[in-house]
Amino acid sequence: MNIDIFAEHFSELEDPRQAAKVVYPLFDVVFLTLCAVIAGCEGWEDIEDFGENRFDWLQEHGFFKLGLPVHDTIARVMSLLDSEALQRCFASWMQACTELTDGLVVAIDGKTLRGSYNREDRCSSIHMVSAFASANGVVMGQVKTDEKSNEITAIPQLLNLLELKGCLVSLDAMGCQKEIAQQIVDKKADYLLTVKGNQGQLHDAVTQVFAGKVHKDSAAQSLEKNPGRLEYREFQVCDASELPEKLKAAWPALTTLGMATTYRVEKHKRAVLEQRYFISSADLNAERLSQAVREHWCIENQLHWVLDVSLSEDACQIYRGNAAANLATMRHFGLNMLRAEKRKMSIRRKQRQALMNEAYLDAVLEAGMSVVIK
Repeated sequence: MNIDIFAEHFSELEDPRQAAKVVYPLFDVVFLTLCAVIAGCEGWEDIEDFGENRFDWLQEHGFFKLGLPVHDTIARVMSLLDSEALQRCFASWMQACTELTDGLVVAIDGKTLRGSYNREDRCSSIHMVSAFASANGVVMGQVKTDEKSNEITAIPQLLNLLELKGCLVSLDAMGCQKEIAQQIVDKKADYLLTVKGNQGQLHDAVTQVFAGKVHKDSAAQSLEKNPGRLEYREFQVCDASELPEKLKAAWPALTTLGMATTYRVEKHKRAVLEQRYFISSADLNAERLSQAVREHWCIENQLHWVLDVSLSEDACQIYRGNAAANLATMRHFGLNMLRAEKRKMSIRRKQRQALMNEAYLDAVLEAGMSVVIK
């Protein structure tokens, strides 16, 4: 395992402590936190306990030559550490060890950390916006929204961190903004945006296009059957030239309009018919639209759900300073590395293996330095 690779991407981090009082190097504390998160540790005492039980292993890799910090020191360092700088380090690491392919779907969506509510000054829970490569479940970057803002301001910050050339960037209705679409096009990528009532004129126009005629020659259907549930999906596309010219010209490089119709029947519930609309700068057929929309929702069940169930993110009660945002970034680091290690095990089981087996932890760290997204 080449620790220098990690050190290189963490080099931007500035130690928030007074230089004369530093006993434990910043990178040592950050690396310990990362390894502990990989091994399933959730709090500061857990991280200290992990360090004590893996102290010889840490020293073999050149860390903590003067001993191990207590949990209060670990908490103080991670609370003071600049969360934006750590997020830039994460994005830098992902760009260095990934290979993007044309057409890769990058889903962008936000998640609130429920346990990060500040009990002292009644501040709300923090909200993280993440970019997720659905092809193999890898987080490419994340940013924390400002306290008095929302995803609309955070998404441009996240896009600035990412290399997206050739990708198809998908966002829900919150991200359906002309400025965001232009930023994606400027990065030589394509956008796929969900259109709802927050873009009322556009939504009405797209709805009218698909209400005028049925584009059966450009449709894709699927039927999904599960115990107690039946869902039919149909996707249609048409050329954006069917919009009024002034409206089409307002959206950069707009090429394709899409509609998804779903009819869902569940046991003991009323049947639900739903129609959703999309715009894209990519030249999509119905099959590709269907695939991209399904891949967008992978961010919910392959990232947000896993963070809560396997990594207990919502249950984490840490909130002081930058600690909640920094631990969220560490969980993304750890999840990427666990998924890069290709043995057929659940994330929870991989965490237990990393906790009990030093050789397996080495294997996870080694795999994490060579993540490839295709």
